[in-house]
Amino acid sequence: MNIGTPSPFTFYLCVFTLKYMELIKKLRERTGAGMVDCKQALDEANGDLEKAVEILRKKGIAKAAKREGRETSQGLVKVAVNAENTKGYVLELNSETDFVARNSDFQAFGEKVMALIQEKEPVDLEALLALPLADGTVKDALDHLSGVIGEKLGIKRFAILSGATVGAYSHAGGSIGVLVSLDQPGQAELAREVAMQVAASNPRCVAPEDVPAEELEKEKEVYREQLKKEGKPEEMIEKILMGKVNKYYEEVCLLKQEYIKDDKQKIEQILKGAKIGKFIRFSL
Repeated sequence: MNIGTPSPFTFYLCVFTLKYMELIKKLRERTGAGMVDCKQALDEANGDLEKAVEILRKKGIAKAAKREGRETSQGLVKVAVNAENTKGYVLELNSETDFVARNSDFQAFGEKVMALIQEKEPVDLEALLALPLADGTVKDALDHLSGVIGEKLGIKRFAILSGATVGAYSHAGGSIGVLVSLDQPGQAELAREVAMQVAASNPRCVAPEDVPAEELEKEKEVYREQLKKEGKPEEMIEKILMGKVNKYYEEVCLLKQEYIKDDKQKIEQILKGAKIGKFIRFSL
């Protein structure tokens, strides 16, 4: 089938579109603004690149690129669990100041991103930033919000955890977020209690067998040297060493920690037969 030569109008439209896309690209490179903001500025400036730069500068959006080197040590950690309590989600958003972390627009953006994570379950951060949001992508919306607020903003990380039961806990208005999975269904309250423990005590692993052998051996060497310097006899050192190792387990292993609500019980005791699959802890 012979399609024929395209009409002059169609040809002109294609050329115009390509040139306009090139202008948008140049404007993004010069200002660091998102694609949607760049297109709107060019539309407003009737395709004049310099005027579009000025428009973005007046809106504060063009400053976003200059914020790349700034530290984003403040922010918000959000957690969520599905209706069945079988899947949990945790997200860390960053800002330069605590003031912005409490900003309603920043908080609302966090809600939208969390909803996207729950719906789409992206495989990694790159995939999350590329998801559609509003008139562009999550990255475009983040750049736009950064320009409007006047600070460098970022999405640092997110995670998804599945299990027979998944519990979540958010501490201090979103400075710490924790997910915990258990191997038994219908244990939402217990999972939340364990998540609260993880937030408070910051364990490094679930059980003693999860401690890397080389790490444990280093700890033992430190204890041996300490005991030798204290003049302990060689035959006593190994006995004392076991007590110190158990104490070490209480610090780094979740199961061996004292329950924060009852120091007469260990976490392994409050589980009553349930097993912890995994925990995830995000902290600003």
